[in-house]
Amino acid sequence: MSNEPLHPALAIAVGFRYPRPDSLELLTDVVAKTRGVIHRHLQQFLDEISKLSLAEWEELHTSTLDLSSLFVPYVGHVQWGDNYKRGEFMAELKGAMRNDGIALDGELPDHLEPIMRYLAVSSSPMAELVDVLPGAMTHMEKTLKIASPKNPYLHLLAATTALVADLRPLTIGSRR
Repeated sequence: MSNEPLHPALAIAVGFRYPRPDSLELLTDVVAKTRGVIHRHLQQFLDEISKLSLAEWEELHTSTLDLSSLFVPYVGHVQWGDNYKRGEFMAELKGAMRNDGIALDGELPDHLEPIMRYLAVSSSPMAELVDVLPGAMTHMEKTLKIASPKNPYLHLLAATTALVADLRPLTIGSRR
């Protein structure tokens, strides 16, 4: 891969993917192409993950993101729980992602991994996503910090929180 800077959301998305044999190499490459505070958080995540075997990383990923309540990586669930509003949000988000060529790859549209890929390519992200994402990230980070204070995914969440802090919510009278 080239040494050109990479949209940080793409690097974050790689971190949220289920680990595969080539994941550490890919993550190393994409982290090297990020800058600033996001790079620092991603590098900390990479440093900790690289100490694990693939099997240990898979177990950590599953226990953190899939099978436990350490934290829920679904923005709509964090914002509205499992009710009709989350369903409406996911339907709208799925359509926006489809319009920007984002495949869900087996995830729900409000999962952080496809959301990061969407933010990397969308010139005008869905307004409701931009509005709720900062608060959802703050909640996710606090929840994981309490449940598992040494979890390497805290660094990935910190990178995500830093990224979404730069998103601008829709203001009354403005257009996206």
